[in-house]
Amino acid sequence: MLCGVSPTEPQAGGRAAIRLLQGYIWHAQDGDIDLEHFLPRELDLPSPPGLAEQESAHVLWDTVNPPFAFFENGDPTASQVFYQFTVLRVYDERPSNAELHEDASAASQSLGPLLDGTPEGVGWQLWEDLREL
Repeated sequence: MLCGVSPTEPQAGGRAAIRLLQGYIWHAQDGDIDLEHFLPRELDLPSPPGLAEQESAHVLWDTVNPPFAFFENGDPTASQVFYQFTVLRVYDERPSNAELHEDASAASQSLGPLLDGTPEGVGWQLWEDLREL
């Protein structure tokens, strides 16, 4: 699932750390799953046209309390381990929202097969964010 949060068009200039994707990943508490085996800590994304070569996007996840009490099907979330999931990139100069959207789409396409390759029982919900950190 990819939804969007897009701020108004930013003012240009200066380094900017931008969230591209934000969301949650979860699995059963009794599941012996190490996300390090399935997900990278960095993604190589193309540099926006006209801008200097940018560093890789960073893929971060941290354990959090379940952000909601029940799944849509009514099952409680208390039996799951939840991770806050973020893909961010530091830009030398803040790109336009259209260029950021292209990076978020590229990150989503890179992560899709990796998330699909996680063990059965791993769930996720990710959306485009595009806000500065």
